[in-house]
Amino acid sequence: MLKETATVASADLDRAVERAADWLLRHQYPEGYWWGELESNVTITAEHLFFTHILGIGTQELWERIARYILSEQRPEGFWANWHGGPGDLSTTVEAYLALKLAGVDPDAPAMRKAREWILAQGGVERTRVFTKIWLAMLGEWPWEATPMLPPELVLLPKWFPVNLYSFASWARGTILPLAILRVLRPVWPIPAHARIDELFPRGRAGADLSLPRKRSAWGRFFAGMDRLLRLYERRPIRSLRRLALQRAEEWIMERQEADGCWGGIQPPWVYSLLALYALGHAVDSPVLQRGIAGFSRYAIEDERGFRLQSCISPVWDTALSMIALQDAGLPPDHPALVRAGRWLLSQQIFVGGDWQVRCSARPGGWAFEFDNDRYPDTDDTAVVMMALLNTKLPEQAKGFALERGLEWLLGMQSKNGGWGAFDRDNTKTFLREIPFADFGEILDPPSADVTGHVVELLGRLGYRRGFRPLDRAVRYLLREQEEDGSWYGRWGVNHIYGTGAVLPALSAIDFPLDDGRVRRAVDFLLSRQNADGGWGEDVLSYHRPELRGRGPSTPSQTAWALLALLAAGEAGSEAVARGVAYLLRTQRPDGTWDEPYFTGTGFPTDFMIRYHLYRHYFPLMALGRFRQAQRRAA
Repeated sequence: MLKETATVASADLDRAVERAADWLLRHQYPEGYWWGELESNVTITAEHLFFTHILGIGTQELWERIARYILSEQRPEGFWANWHGGPGDLSTTVEAYLALKLAGVDPDAPAMRKAREWILAQGGVERTRVFTKIWLAMLGEWPWEATPMLPPELVLLPKWFPVNLYSFASWARGTILPLAILRVLRPVWPIPAHARIDELFPRGRAGADLSLPRKRSAWGRFFAGMDRLLRLYERRPIRSLRRLALQRAEEWIMERQEADGCWGGIQPPWVYSLLALYALGHAVDSPVLQRGIAGFSRYAIEDERGFRLQSCISPVWDTALSMIALQDAGLPPDHPALVRAGRWLLSQQIFVGGDWQVRCSARPGGWAFEFDNDRYPDTDDTAVVMMALLNTKLPEQAKGFALERGLEWLLGMQSKNGGWGAFDRDNTKTFLREIPFADFGEILDPPSADVTGHVVELLGRLGYRRGFRPLDRAVRYLLREQEEDGSWYGRWGVNHIYGTGAVLPALSAIDFPLDDGRVRRAVDFLLSRQNADGGWGEDVLSYHRPELRGRGPSTPSQTAWALLALLAAGEAGSEAVARGVAYLLRTQRPDGTWDEPYFTGTGFPTDFMIRYHLYRHYFPLMALGRFRQAQRRAA
């Protein structure tokens, strides 16, 4: 297929930037923030149905709306996937199927027959992930004994112990501890006979394989042995120790409920914490459960497709990136929209402590991803928020204080290897990935190139240059992390285009030599991955298949990331950049935004992918705005 050549007329570029900026301004909330849907897969909504069944608060009307949404996401082959265009996922499909049965969908309906046939062809219920089996155990559809051991005594281990609760990532510890309570209490809230899933056991329930996930590594074998020892202890636990563990675990969970009722701002620790407290005897009408249940309303979306629940919400992230895009588009620092957004971001800065203090002595001063998540600010949001505030006209004293405290917190969160993780410092005990429980997602939060890139870019915008020790350490980390093909891995976005799109602007911001061989290798990587239509894209499966790095159907967000990287590397006048800009101009909708069905955000690589509904907009606007700036400088 021949490559398209491109020329970019300044009038066309101006119109595109103006339309995109106007679209974003029209979608700002009166309070000053921007907030787009954070779309994931149907398990979040299916589990919400299970949750309402367990607590006895579900209604047939709600369940029918949930069923309508789940059915709308089914693929023609009968399965459900974890991202647009992705392969069928067995656990997701089993949870969707069970939710539909519980909602009253006829099991002989064509959609149900196709799902059932696909599930059986994949090995049935016994091949599902641990998380799915835990849900099935709570609903009486899987034996608790066939799930990994999770002793609540973990909460009693001191922070200096080689493995303790804080050895896990913030989201993992907030999930593991309530699950440990559920695992030892083993509650069962059975579903009606019509909803049972006997038909998903290929050899019948009696013939089901109840073995745990097996990991062949040395650590995997070690933890399998530990699981067996814990099962022996489980038969005759030290009662006083068990009572103390359950009490401390309950207290730990209760202390971490946020103002809006959530835990950590994300669904897994939230729903499991509520279920654990319910199993411990907290009534549905108790204050802690009432706050938790009510909080889900902010995460819920209802439209013509039915009812769905977001796994998380991203107003702080969306607001900061929208501000940067509008600044790149030429809005002045005192534009009312930027000032209103900046004031809102100032109000969101966090000055209370959290779990991050276990390994960091800096004073609080970061920002979180969500409206209410004070215990878990993250370095990525903090860096991007501070970049947005820098070029916004705000009261100098308030702005200066916010930037000073934010920088102090960020520098304190730098890990020993020079990089930054998202929520924790030095969260790097990789052997923990081998525990039987960890067959899904990521349980650690090690430093990553994309997060580190954003912090380095902030330091550059603040005026820091090489010779500043934290920056030097960060640059050494980034250069070590560069892949052989010249790219950088993207932990929180898909994937090597995202990582490279974060690192090259960071290096440019600190005046790193653009003719350095490592920069040129990164440029060559991007140039070699440009599609014939001028855009860039990357398949989610590139997380597992190196041959797909930087390869996939063109998307607006990934094209923008590639352009931001190339512009930062001094390639504004190149044919590749012109073709990429032409792709964005050609695919822009008349209303000023872009279409993007693909999932380009990452929760857990391939296990939990995210479609940020505003990624398709503010990143292309950034790229077009910066390209226009480069054109004007060159004129």
